[in-house]
Amino acid sequence: MSHKFTRRHFFFGSLLAGAVPPAGFGSVPSLTMLGYKSPSEKLNIASIGAGGKATSDIEGCASENIVALCDVDEKQAAKTFQKYEKVPKYKDFRRMLDKEGKNIDAVIITIPDFMHATAAMWCMERGKHVYVQKPLTRTVWEARKLMEAANKYKVATQMGNQGYSNEGTRQAAEMIWAGEIGNVTEVHAWTDRPIWPQGLTVIPPPDPVPSTLDWDNWLGIAKYRPFTIGGKGYPTRYGNFYEPFNWRGFYDFGCGALGDMACHILGVANLALKLGPPLSVECIHKEGTSDFMFPKKSVIRFDFPARGPMPPVKLFWYDGVKETPEIPGVPKGELLGDLPTRPYRPTEGQSGSASRRRRSYTGVIGRVFNWEEFQAIMQDPDRRTPPPDGSLFIGDKGMLTTGTYGEETRLIPVEKMKDYEFPAPLLTRSPGHYRDWIRACKGGEPACSNFNVAAPFVEWMLLGVIALRVDGKLQWDAGKMKFKNNSEANQYLKPTFRKGWSFT
Repeated sequence: MSHKFTRRHFFFGSLLAGAVPPAGFGSVPSLTMLGYKSPSEKLNIASIGAGGKATSDIEGCASENIVALCDVDEKQAAKTFQKYEKVPKYKDFRRMLDKEGKNIDAVIITIPDFMHATAAMWCMERGKHVYVQKPLTRTVWEARKLMEAANKYKVATQMGNQGYSNEGTRQAAEMIWAGEIGNVTEVHAWTDRPIWPQGLTVIPPPDPVPSTLDWDNWLGIAKYRPFTIGGKGYPTRYGNFYEPFNWRGFYDFGCGALGDMACHILGVANLALKLGPPLSVECIHKEGTSDFMFPKKSVIRFDFPARGPMPPVKLFWYDGVKETPEIPGVPKGELLGDLPTRPYRPTEGQSGSASRRRRSYTGVIGRVFNWEEFQAIMQDPDRRTPPPDGSLFIGDKGMLTTGTYGEETRLIPVEKMKDYEFPAPLLTRSPGHYRDWIRACKGGEPACSNFNVAAPFVEWMLLGVIALRVDGKLQWDAGKMKFKNNSEANQYLKPTFRKGWSFT
């Protein structure tokens, strides 16, 4: 870590005093008391989830030994099962832990949101390190329980919000702490999600359960309901009515667009502004409502109190947008959030679908802003505007924007970035998202998004999920873990467990 602080760092010393531990983030004592392994010794890792996003999570940890796999859907997991042909395979993670537990050091958990916490708790109770996909949990109560368990069992943890491991996220925090845009009083964050169905009002009739799917195990702790393909128009590119991907839009299974993208896009705000519990949260606009699904589109407002020398801040979340929101005060023509990094030119036989376009030109996660590259992009007549995802910080001396995963962080107007020198580093740098967790599992520094960081972050984000279901401004009492003015909202703070399932 560099110790060459500028005058402005000393000026903001009182601000930084509570923001950075003495030896930098992740500087708490290592986990050597819990089965320390040398960096060269490989971990034995199991995965709960083997298809979909779990595929890339397993690949990210493939430098270690993959020793067991669990997935309720043989079809969805087929490629991973084939790749690890000799590895034991299960449909029930409880059975896997019973049978393979002695041979497992750590577990990847990449399954629908509503089962994250139960699976993670079962693993941590057995002394297993856990990597849990965002948004960590579906309810506030579960987030608090996971943080308590991680500290009790002294296991290494990480939430799957890659942006917390990126250079641009740290740059944004250091720029704000250095006073580059003054006191931040307003944040705007936006996403084009949902790209799956939301706002539906009719549940289709039941269908026979496919032979490759354990539907009862897929439902897990959730209330039982019949399986359905979805009727006319299903399966879509994302699968059947509920699974393997469309579960995100349902109250009982996912957290909507907030659950999918807020842990990425709002990560910079959480770190840079030291956001703790908000005073209130309110959905101020929504379209396409449903009794059992999140709306098609929404705008949510969070209000946070002053934090030390930082003033109160209001934060706006927009989802379901087709283009970057128009924000007062932003100079006309400025590109906010994600930047295109190369033009989109469909190859022969390639459709122009949104997902293909996204993969074609949104660039590398963690990309750092470069003035020369930016000029080349702007001069390319074939460039395309990327999908609208990102955030904007408004201070009393200027503005700063960053992309989905904290990439391409830059001042606005962007002309300020010409010949700009980023502040001297104050935060430790990650060796890479998965390597960060693996290092922690072997006794090194805690991962950037360990549960002591991730759980409080997810907790305030989940208040927005509840605001999508309950009208009006919800006043939050973090100490009592309850809304002060709405008993209806309080029922959504904790999950219910179907008979045959237990949290511990």
